[in-house]
Amino acid sequence: MTEEQETNKEMEYNQQQGGGGGEGEGEVDNLEEDNDEGDDDILVLRLSSSSTTLPVLEQDPDPVQEQPYVRRSVSAASGGGGRGGGGRPSRNSSVRRNSRNGRREGRRSETIEALYPWATKYRATVHSLEYLLSKGICTITGVVQCKRCERQFEIGYDLREKFKEVATYIARNKSSMHDRAPGVWLNPVLPKCKFCHQENIAKPVIAQRKKHIDWLFLLLGQLLGCCTLSQLKYFCKHTKNHCTGAKDRVLYLTYLCLCKQLDPSGPFDRES
Repeated sequence: MTEEQETNKEMEYNQQQGGGGGEGEGEVDNLEEDNDEGDDDILVLRLSSSSTTLPVLEQDPDPVQEQPYVRRSVSAASGGGGRGGGGRPSRNSSVRRNSRNGRREGRRSETIEALYPWATKYRATVHSLEYLLSKGICTITGVVQCKRCERQFEIGYDLREKFKEVATYIARNKSSMHDRAPGVWLNPVLPKCKFCHQENIAKPVIAQRKKHIDWLFLLLGQLLGCCTLSQLKYFCKHTKNHCTGAKDRVLYLTYLCLCKQLDPSGPFDRES
C-alpha cells in the first residue's frame, strides 16, 4: 500500500469517527434545550430517534382546608347569654308569656249556658226554691245508669219533698257533723234499676265537663257523694268556699252551699 492510500484511509476513518460524535453531541444538546425550555409542571423528554414525548402528571392544586366546627353556646342560641349568663330569660319573652296567660284567662267568661231550667247562668249555682216553684218547676229529672245491666233511664225527684228531706237532716245533725259529711253522704244509697229491678244499683250519669253537672238533681237524690273530689272542689271554688281538704269536708260544704242557694234563710251557714 502506498503512502497516498494510507493517507486516504486515515481520512475516511476520521470522518466516520467525527460523524458519530456529532450525532451524540446533538442528542445531548436537545436534552439540554428541553430542560431549559420546560416549565415547572410538565417535563418533556425528546428523543432524537423517535421524537416521542412523555408527559408528567400535573401537580394537584392545594386541598381546601375545612373550617373547624364551632359549637354554639346555649346562652347565645336561647338569647339568655347576657352579662350574667345563666340562661336568664329576656324581658321580651316574659312579656309574651304574660300576654298569652292574660288572653287564656280572658277566654273564660263569667257566665255559661244554662243547660237546665233550674240552673242559673253562673257556674255551680241554682235558682232558689221560691223562684223555681213560681215558674212551675216542681220535678227535677236526671239520668242514671245501672251498673249491672248498663242500661240508662231517667228518674225524677219532687223538688219540695226532697229538699225538705235534706234540709231536715242537716238541721238535726249539723252540730254533730263537725264540718264533715256523714257516711250516708259519702256512700249514698243508689236508686233501683227499673229494668233488672236490682236495688242500690243505678249510678247517676255525671257530665264530663264540670260546668255541665246537674248539681240540683244530685242534691235532691243525696247523690253528691258519687262526684269525684276534683268535681266537688270545682263547685266550692266557684261558690267561694274553701276547696281544700279531704272529700268528706268538701262534700259537706257542697251540701250546705246548695241548700243555702235554694233557701237563703235556712239553717245552712257554716259554724264559726
